[in-house]
This record gives sequence, C-alpha cells and structure tokens, in this order.
Amino acid sequence: MIRGIPTLEDVARVAGVSRATVSRVVNGTRNVDPSLQETVRDAIERTGYTPNHAARSLVTRRTGTVALIISGAGGGSDVFVDPFFGRVTAGVVDFLRGHGVHPVLMLADTDDARVEVVEFLKQGSTDGALLVTTHAAEPLPDRLLEAGVPAVLYARPGRPLPVSFVDLDHQAGGRLAAARFTAIGRTRVAAIAGPLDVLASQDRLTGFRDAMARNGFPYVPAVEGGFTADSGARAMRRLLAEYPEVDGVFAANDLMAQGAVEVLQAAGKRVPGDVAVVGFDDSAPAAACRPPLTTIRQPVEQMAAKMAEVLLRTLDDPEERPRSIIFEPELVLRASA
Repeated sequence: MIRGIPTLEDVARVAGVSRATVSRVVNGTRNVDPSLQETVRDAIERTGYTPNHAARSLVTRRTGTVALIISGAGGGSDVFVDPFFGRVTAGVVDFLRGHGVHPVLMLADTDDARVEVVEFLKQGSTDGALLVTTHAAEPLPDRLLEAGVPAVLYARPGRPLPVSFVDLDHQAGGRLAAARFTAIGRTRVAAIAGPLDVLASQDRLTGFRDAMARNGFPYVPAVEGGFTADSGARAMRRLLAEYPEVDGVFAANDLMAQGAVEVLQAAGKRVPGDVAVVGFDDSAPAAACRPPLTTIRQPVEQMAAKMAEVLLRTLDDPEERPRSIIFEPELVLRASA
C-alpha cells in the first residue's frame, strides 16, 4: 500500500524498473523500449502518480504544449464549421494526447494576430508550432523561422523554405477525378475551383485539366469558389448559365460539391443521371449529401497526426533536417458519379 502522495520511487517499485527509467518515460524520452513504457504507464495508473509539471519543465526545458496555429479559416467560429479544420484539430489532439502534450489553439488571420502569435511563441510559451494555412503568401513560416521557433506546416509553403511540412499530392487527386469522368463516359465536364490564391486549389485544377487534356479534352471551363457550400452553389449556377450542356462537375472540396448538387437538383438535373459530380476531401458533407458524393479522399487526420509527430521528433533532435511527407489521395466511389 502507498501512503501519501505517490512518487517516482513508488512507480519504479510497482513497475519493477529503475527510477531513471520511470523518469525517462514521464519526461517523454523516446529511447525507452515500448514494452517498458507500457509497464511504467500501467504502474503510473495503478499508483495514481501525477507528474510535477513545474519540476519536469525545469529538467526538460519543455512546457508540454505546442501551438496549433490556424490561418485562413476566416476567423472565429468558422474554424469549427469548416470540416477540414475540425479534422486537422482532431488528428493533432488525438496524436498529442498519447504523448502527454497539449495543443494551444491560436487563430492568425490578421497581421496583428500574426504579430501576437509570434511574440507569444518567442517567449517560450510553447515548445513549437503546427501551422495550418490556406494562404499561398502566408508570412508566418518566414516569421517562425526568423524567431527560431520549431515548426511544421500542413501544406507546403508558398515558396521554398527550410521547414518541415506534410501535404497531399493534389494534382494526383485532380487526375483521379478526371479518370472517373472518363471511365463513365462524361465528355462535357467543368470544374469548380477553390480560391486560386491557394496552392492546393491550383494543383487540383491543374491535375484535373492536364488529365482531361491527355484524354482528348483540351478545354475545361472552371469557376472559382471559396470552399463553402454557398460559393459552390453560386459557381454551379454560373456554369449552368454559361455551359448548360455540362454533364460532369469536379468541385475542389466536398462543401462546394454539395452546394453544386443542390443547385443542379433545383434546376431539374438528375445527379448523376444528367450531371455527375465529384468532390474532394471525403469529409462529412460527402456522406451526408444526397446522393452521397463520389470524392477524392484526403486523409486529413493521418496527415495532421504525422505533422505533430514530425514536430515532436524535431523537439527531441533539433539538428534533424527538415522533412517533407507527401500523402497520396484515393478515389472514394459513391452515388454521385
């Protein structure tokens, strides 16, 4: 029986390991055998031991937190409405929870907010930063580098920088959408692009158009949307007005595809009978849409977890060179195409 507040020595005795081994597990050191880690964690749970985070931070010079910075969500509640940002947050939180690290959510959609974020990080308030942005000209990667803040990006930066990032092969996703339309015999296709100042939007449209050209279709009309259902609906109305014979629509995310489907149905078009629709992301709106959307899957949660993993590795070894991890998209077949 343990009397008083459980200590490292108590955990070590219950686990049958040295105090140093328990300390390494508690402090998140990564060179501990996984079976020993499990034994120590079980002993921690059995003893009820709670690490002294103040003492731990003095030893490790870590805060046990990382900043999750979101720029490009439109600010405020939009972060929680857009399924993409919610999926990123879920992936980061789930991964960090297993490593005893907590995310601090920070929004940086204005220049003033960016200055505040960088100043906060320069004070050592967190151990590093995970940056999620939709802006090709986002200045934060440069500012984080200049401030010496360890950082990993979701999506490659707008210009080459010595910083780690996780991304998707968006052009390959556009090619998958084109291949689906070709396979089902659609010959008058159009696209609803995302904001064209976003690199992912550019790449999805480029991949789609290139693949269609390789299949003998030199021109694919496109209307720019804003990654929202309303913008997808507006773009679809414009396409119907300017290109009424359209029989296939590739939308650069599922929300815009959902908006497009609603407009098509209101115009008396059958989906997919008259017009096939393919979305992008495989987010919640894809399955909720009627008919359910055929879409290009972006494994957002896994990508976000990998982003967090790379940051923790960088914190463990500051000399580790920057890394890029590119995920592959997948075609998810449902009823809309």
